[in-house]
Amino acid sequence: MSVLYGKPESLNDVPFTFCPGCTHGLTLKLVASVIDEMDMGDDTISVGCVGCGGYMPWFMNVDTIFSLHGRAPANATGVKRMNPDKLVFTYQGDGDLASIGTAEIIHAAHRGEKFTTIFVNNTTYGMTGGQMAPTTLIGQKTTTSPYGRDAGLCGQPLHICELLSTIDGAKYIERVAVDSPVSVRKAKKAIRKAFECQMAGAGFSLIEILSTCPTNWGMSPLESLERIRTEMIPAYPLGVFKDWEEGDK
Repeated sequence: MSVLYGKPESLNDVPFTFCPGCTHGLTLKLVASVIDEMDMGDDTISVGCVGCGGYMPWFMNVDTIFSLHGRAPANATGVKRMNPDKLVFTYQGDGDLASIGTAEIIHAAHRGEKFTTIFVNNTTYGMTGGQMAPTTLIGQKTTTSPYGRDAGLCGQPLHICELLSTIDGAKYIERVAVDSPVSVRKAKKAIRKAFECQMAGAGFSLIEILSTCPTNWGMSPLESLERIRTEMIPAYPLGVFKDWEEGDK
């Protein structure tokens, strides 16, 4: 009997512990599948950080280090510079990367560090209680914005892809989603291209993935997928913000 589908080798054989409907698990499966397809399982080093994404080291069957909150890009810089032949990526949420880690990610891109960041944006601090994040949408209710985010008090949501695409050292920047099978296939393709950009020595690459947080949004898994389509994508348009093609430097 032929096997039609199996667990990626770059994932540990353990159950995910994310909340029902959370798309962190799906995103990690995509990352692991790309690593397997590139035959890089023994040559990958992942860098985890604080937040729901911080569970990544328990699930990924690759060499992994863990960073302080927001500091994954600094650690990944050292790891990649000492191991230029390895595939190095950080796995970070919006409360981590777009808040306490903003300076780290901007300057890693500015220096053109040759690693990849997988940026999971669910517009909230998922692990610590659903507080407002820099990416929280205008009017979105959170535990620290119970009446909805007010632009006059808190500013507009931070758009990381648009920001980093203005930096010369950033070579490939794309925003994708995981709300449908079509979107999932596009997300996997984007992750692979970002990894290929890195291994070609071109520079910094980042894939932003619009993700769900049903628990803190107070929604069912299906409702949370619909929210990506109706609220998040209009605010965070999908697409390539800085492109890279094989052979580019």
